[in-house]
Amino acid sequence: MITIEQLKALNISENIAITEHARIRLYERNISIDDVVNGINTGEIIKQYENDKPLPSCLILGFSVKSEYIHIVASCDTDFIYLITAYFPDTDMWENDFKTRKER
Repeated sequence: MITIEQLKALNISENIAITEHARIRLYERNISIDDVVNGINTGEIIKQYENDKPLPSCLILGFSVKSEYIHIVASCDTDFIYLITAYFPDTDMWENDFKTRKER
């Protein structure tokens, strides 16, 4: 299981490995690496994906540099954070706390 402390200890841009998928999504969503770093620094883990491969991952709720809620999906090892994706949560899909997915 990943802890927010593990992520915060690694959380500088030089330690964040960005997948090709994440690079494309960040560009499309106008999310900067500074938004990701700030989101982890201000964030909390709201869901664990312990069965993800090759490493377990988690969903983090934090704030962008412009104080907007941001969701970050990431995994880590002892040296790097692996950014899987990041997005600004949609109020149509998430409750007002942005921690609970709405029932469909």
